[in-house]
Amino acid sequence: MARIDPIAISVFAALFLFVTVLGFFAARWRRGDLSQLHEWGLGGRRFGTVVTWFLLGGDLYTAYTFIAVPALIFGAGAVGFFAVPYATITYALMFVVFPRLWSVSRKHGYVTGADFVRGRFGNGTLALAVAVTGIVATMPYIALQLVGMEVVVAALGIKMDVVVPGIGLVHDFPLIVAFLVLALYTYSSGLRAPAMIAVVKDVLIYGTVLAAIVIIPAELGGYAKIFAAVDPAKLTLAADPLHNPGAVSYATLALGSALALFLYPHAMTGVMSASSRHVVKRNAVALPAYSLALGLIALLGYMAVASGVKTNPAYAAGFAQFGNNFAVPALFLKAFPSWFVGFAFAGIAIGALVPAAIMSIACANLFTRNIYREYFDPNCSPARESQVAKIASLVVKAGALVFILKMPTTDAINFQLLGGIWIIQTLPTMLMGLYTRWPNPWALLAGWASGIAAGTAMVLSLDFKGSTFVLHIFGMAIPCYAALSSLMVNLAVAVVLSAVFNAAARRPHVDATAAADYV
Repeated sequence: MARIDPIAISVFAALFLFVTVLGFFAARWRRGDLSQLHEWGLGGRRFGTVVTWFLLGGDLYTAYTFIAVPALIFGAGAVGFFAVPYATITYALMFVVFPRLWSVSRKHGYVTGADFVRGRFGNGTLALAVAVTGIVATMPYIALQLVGMEVVVAALGIKMDVVVPGIGLVHDFPLIVAFLVLALYTYSSGLRAPAMIAVVKDVLIYGTVLAAIVIIPAELGGYAKIFAAVDPAKLTLAADPLHNPGAVSYATLALGSALALFLYPHAMTGVMSASSRHVVKRNAVALPAYSLALGLIALLGYMAVASGVKTNPAYAAGFAQFGNNFAVPALFLKAFPSWFVGFAFAGIAIGALVPAAIMSIACANLFTRNIYREYFDPNCSPARESQVAKIASLVVKAGALVFILKMPTTDAINFQLLGGIWIIQTLPTMLMGLYTRWPNPWALLAGWASGIAAGTAMVLSLDFKGSTFVLHIFGMAIPCYAALSSLMVNLAVAVVLSAVFNAAARRPHVDATAAADYV
């Protein structure tokens, strides 16, 4: 894959060891009773503006950002920039909607989005659907982080194959070791660990990005030469979107991804851990700074094209195993000295650990609150609840590891897009629920089921090789992100059936919240 570089590996290992120690130390930071779920799983809801900014940034800007987005641009061109506007749209949604979620959650002690659904609509089945969807949709998102780690570990030349019972021959065994370490300090420190490590992650990422956008273009002769080396068809989308399938696909990917992003359990966990609704609003204003970095990171895809890394025999094995996901590591190996390669790759690896930790905690919160306590042990003690969440977080990490070991890594971005198709089906329940009690819970459940079925069928028809499904409407072929088109099915079913069920209902559903709880 790559030659063993002791300097790069030493820098990488030193930084990785540092964040490991930091992860265990985090249990003593802003000390709280970790036998309480809100302390372990939400950091005691005490994170201020700065810590929340790092936490949400570490949560939302992941190894996917550094590996899969430039890889998409490297292979497909300008359509890969959909990630930049979708993040920006998301923050506007966050500013308007999520202070309401924070307020009602703080008032009633809700730890998950499904907790809110249970209280708002008084329907355990709908809350269960939201919880299960969140867990299932997050699994491929965690797997995406493992792809990022797997790529950089392979690029460093660290190779160790072992036979794992029940799985068989496993390549890049250090990947498993890294996630065992992650599992241990997450179990020990809860959300405090990724919150603290996110600060280190951002220092590494921003340092890497600033160096890359200055040094690599200088080596390649400037941005003009970089763009000149790229196929013109991959530099832009035609101005007329109605007659350009690529532009329509781009727009639906951006909008659908924006609507899905903050529905993920880990995003809600980051929001609910804030110390006030004003912290949520301030972060919605400040977080677009990450979008600037995201746009610069995306340009690495074009830099990789201009540098000719795919035709370089030294990186042939990397591209054979990981496809375009190897573009950024190959670019860094070619452009930077060994010590900086170790620095940059550590940033990418830690950029996988932080969100993976938050995701596993969020899934554990969902399982504990909305499945275990709801259906198996309604009278469990707070200490038992926290213990179950810690164990569940270990199981989630193990499941994600098996997920990635058993699936190909060449199309990493489709893992996240697939999760988006599922999680967006909770949008009508969450969004309408934050503003009105009018929707009928059984209608919302029917809409959810219809959207899940439609979205999954679309991806199945594509053999799980993509998520843009072509709709044929009035003789026009319109490529649309399956999450968005299936959401339309969901909304239509939910609204129509709500009107029918509400008209037939003898009394309104039980709502544990009041209007004053949301402000």
